[in-house]
Amino acid sequence: MNRICEPELMLEPIQARAYAEADFNGSDRAFTARILTLLATPPATQAERPPPRIVDLGCGPGNISFRLASALPEAPLLGIDGAAAMLEAARARQALEPCRWPGLRFLQARLPLAPEALAGLSTPFRPPYDLLVSNSLLHHLHDPAVLWRAIQTLAAPGALVVVRDLRRPMTETAVRGLMRRHAARAPAVLRRDFSHSLRAAFRPREVADQLTAAGLGHFTVTELGDRYLEVVGRLA
Repeated sequence: MNRICEPELMLEPIQARAYAEADFNGSDRAFTARILTLLATPPATQAERPPPRIVDLGCGPGNISFRLASALPEAPLLGIDGAAAMLEAARARQALEPCRWPGLRFLQARLPLAPEALAGLSTPFRPPYDLLVSNSLLHHLHDPAVLWRAIQTLAAPGALVVVRDLRRPMTETAVRGLMRRHAARAPAVLRRDFSHSLRAAFRPREVADQLTAAGLGHFTVTELGDRYLEVVGRLA
């Protein structure tokens, strides 16, 4: 099954509401735990470090951003997304408890970032970042190299990169099977988007080729479960 691109941005308010209200707790908890485990295993030369500067690329309504901000309250964390509706949902949640996530900020911007996109941020939220995470952004990008270039531009030396995304099934039959298994009772908008995203996702070999082309061939690509892949690495 060849890749079929989907829209890069989720612009519909109904999408933002559906993703903000959906129960992704299991997968989001697992991804956050994985990030924290990797972060707790620094290179031998960096055993003592200040709180990391963090950027969440394609943060959507902030599911991972809020979890990381709760786990690392002293770390400045910037969530970036190109869709206004998604960030409205994130900021609305933050406004309900304005003191709970003091180190969390959200920014509307689209990759590749314009030079002035980060200019209005206070220093702790500007690059370079020590931890760069992305959850389900890669498959939205028509040109996946945009993500890897952004990571190289924004990362501090030795920065940890953790990317999770869907992986494309081999056949339409497999797509339908995943839909029945994971989205049978989901709202219609989530079922629609999930099916589109599965067809737009990359396979591990394709991601490995992207990384090699970007000069990040030392990053690892691992299959997770029946529908995800994970990319992990540190910048030189």
